[in-house]
Amino acid sequence: MTEFRTVRADEVTSLYALWAGAFTASHIVPLYEQDEGRLGRTLVAADATGVLAVVYWLPRDVRDAHGGVRRVGCVSSVATRPDARGRGLVRRLLAMAADAMTAAGCAWSLLFTGTPGVYSGSGWRVFDRPRVDGRFAAAGTLDDAGTLDAGWTAGPAGLGDWTVLAALHDRHDDRRPLTTVRSARDWSGRVPVWYGPPHEILLVREHGTPMAYAVVDWSAGDVVEVALADGRAAAPLLRAVAAEARARGVRSGCLRAPLDPPIRSALPLLFEEWERRDEQTGMARPLLLEEAEVRAVVEHPLAVHWTADYF
Repeated sequence: MTEFRTVRADEVTSLYALWAGAFTASHIVPLYEQDEGRLGRTLVAADATGVLAVVYWLPRDVRDAHGGVRRVGCVSSVATRPDARGRGLVRRLLAMAADAMTAAGCAWSLLFTGTPGVYSGSGWRVFDRPRVDGRFAAAGTLDDAGTLDAGWTAGPAGLGDWTVLAALHDRHDDRRPLTTVRSARDWSGRVPVWYGPPHEILLVREHGTPMAYAVVDWSAGDVVEVALADGRAAAPLLRAVAAEARARGVRSGCLRAPLDPPIRSALPLLFEEWERRDEQTGMARPLLLEEAEVRAVVEHPLAVHWTADYF
């Protein structure tokens, strides 16, 4: 007999085996184990053979269309054992998750997926995520001191510098829709899971003062996060990324950030040619808010959900 309920502590081994068979990503269990309330928010279909299907959710503080902060139910690590597929298990678990998130005061629900059809019948709708693909500009190389324009320098930063990075991040995203309000615990726990090698953090300074950073996955040439203290830092930051890309022999890449006016103006310093692409892998579902209010968040031109805030 199949039971639909929260996972038991003695089923975690079976749960991890299900995830190991469904995903190749290495971040799932480390992120899951950082969540102290995880067992009470892990919904499973299980029988005598173990866990058949799972839907896990966690609450996160996410900014709305006006820069206010809302509790959002974030759905993650959804999987079904191959021999249990086609029985509607995930659909039933998603309905349970929606009820649980609503009871917990979540305004809406957010997830990211490459298989949106799994969720569309349960009330989630796709939204486009910002992405620009291009060929890196032939920028001048940085010298040993990382010198850019007069007074500006660029160089790598470690996650041990998280207080510097956090200050820039918070200033850049102070009222930006769809961004997560990061805690110190996020910077020390969640961010390192996502931004370890092959990622590099390039920090740009003006006369020694931190002014901007970019996080780049050099295995793919993907710029997955940026933060600016003010718009003047966009040009030196994008020049620094292009110079480092050329130095590494990386010819093309992607910018996963909204084209704020300063970023848009400086884009030719990053890419010599580029193309805006649709990437509809985000999905949202209203819970306590109306549909129009949720769409105003996810479709806002300045909206972004950075990689390190995935769940």
